[in-house]
Amino acid sequence: MSDAAQPTAAEVRAAAEAVKAALDRHLEAVENRTGDDDPAVYEAFNALAAAAEAYDERLYDRYDEVTPFEIPGVEDSLPPYQGPTEPNALTVLIRRDYAVVEPQRLLAQAQRIADLDRGDGDGDEDVDAVARVGVSTHAALGVLFGEFEPDEIASRHTEFGLEEGDSTLWVAAADELPEPGEWLSTPFDQAEPGRVICRFDVSAVFDEDDFQDDGTGPAARRVSG
Repeated sequence: MSDAAQPTAAEVRAAAEAVKAALDRHLEAVENRTGDDDPAVYEAFNALAAAAEAYDERLYDRYDEVTPFEIPGVEDSLPPYQGPTEPNALTVLIRRDYAVVEPQRLLAQAQRIADLDRGDGDGDEDVDAVARVGVSTHAALGVLFGEFEPDEIASRHTEFGLEEGDSTLWVAAADELPEPGEWLSTPFDQAEPGRVICRFDVSAVFDEDDFQDDGTGPAARRVSG
């Protein structure tokens, strides 16, 4: 790291003071907690973890030194489960990130699919749409995800010129099924971490020695609420 990018001594000192203040707030929250699942304790815990991590980073960047703190990971950051003991319904939320690393492969695969489906349409409009698939990444992605289920794309992503990023699957408890069409305009706005029964995360940042891994991609771990 260049000298220009290093934090100043004053910034390191300020980060240390922020840890001290976060420790005081955390202790105060614990001393005044109203129960095992007091949200004030949870918020103070997260603030302390963030302050300790910021201090650790600045200390290392400035002085090439580290602290003995173990910064809590994703598993420790989940709030206590606050959903029903016997859920009547479930919500499953999935996010998968991909990088388009081989655009030509993606375009070729989408063009092949469009050519096979071309016989189902009539007229110049259909011909123009097929032609756009082979030159537009936007159009190619629409064809790809319209043709294959997400799980199949995940298992065959290299064939389509994609590279896996992080992914996560949340299984959350619900009181009852929403009305048909109720959440379609904002499908992810109602995600509540406190109702997560379990989640499955996949990321290259996980230590392969600590989590299950088949050796073919990013390591995965299961987190329970």
